[in-house]
Amino acid sequence: MTEIFVLAEHRQGQTRDITFEMLTKARELAEKASTDLTVVLLGKNVKGHAQALAEYAKQVLLVEDDKLEDFNSEVYNKVLSSLIKEHKPLLTMIGHSSYGVDVAPRLAAALDLPLATDCIDVEFENEALVVTRQMFGGKVNVNATARKSESYIITVRSATFEDQKPTLPIGGQIIEVPSPLKEERIAKRFVKYVPPP
Repeated sequence: MTEIFVLAEHRQGQTRDITFEMLTKARELAEKASTDLTVVLLGKNVKGHAQALAEYAKQVLLVEDDKLEDFNSEVYNKVLSSLIKEHKPLLTMIGHSSYGVDVAPRLAAALDLPLATDCIDVEFENEALVVTRQMFGGKVNVNATARKSESYIITVRSATFEDQKPTLPIGGQIIEVPSPLKEERIAKRFVKYVPPP
């Protein structure tokens, strides 16, 4: 059985709202497609986030590594590539945030997977991925069908879906996955977080 991945986004000790919004839509998709829902959580000392996320999904794949302490698209891509190659999820959902627009295109290119960005809706129709995006400054909604693939990647616009916690917490399994990161040189490095004015 395949699964749907949702990449958990967190910053400065807080799980961001976009994560729970995506989980609500992903749960609906997983039920329709009879697949499992999996949260991917990357970081350092983030097991506390995993407990809350396990209430929304069947399992949480937790990858902890010193190199994942702060967001870095280079190391995120290496870990996500490894997980996607191993699990072959039907769909990987990433927030259309500063994180997502940095990670998703490189990830899709590296894995040669279809990518749809800034989606405001997503469905599967006849085993094809159909996404809704806005054009012309939000004046027109367009439905687009992705090329046929075993796996897809999308980024989801923030505040598109309402966070709806399951009536009964799912109590998903937290699976600690060994980090695939090696000691190779990393070109990017985190300097500091500067909050917007």
